[in-house]
Amino acid sequence: MTDNPEQQRRPGEWPVKQDDTDHDQLYAQRAQERALWEMVLGSIRHHLNQQPSATAIRATERHWKNAITNVADELINTRRNER
Repeated sequence: MTDNPEQQRRPGEWPVKQDDTDHDQLYAQRAQERALWEMVLGSIRHHLNQQPSATAIRATERHWKNAITNVADELINTRRNER
């Protein structure tokens, strides 16, 4: 452990310094992120559930995976080009 408070703590070193983050704000942020996740996943589930057969569900699943991969690739390229 370091005696100098200005010196960075090594990973796994104790004690962990507590920050002054508002826990209510963090809880609300996590709740919003979870709600968004549930809405998106619910929409995909609803779309899959509307398919008439197992084959159609599998084809729609592949469509969703390809669409998500394409969006992720676009965002990655955009972020890399921002540097």
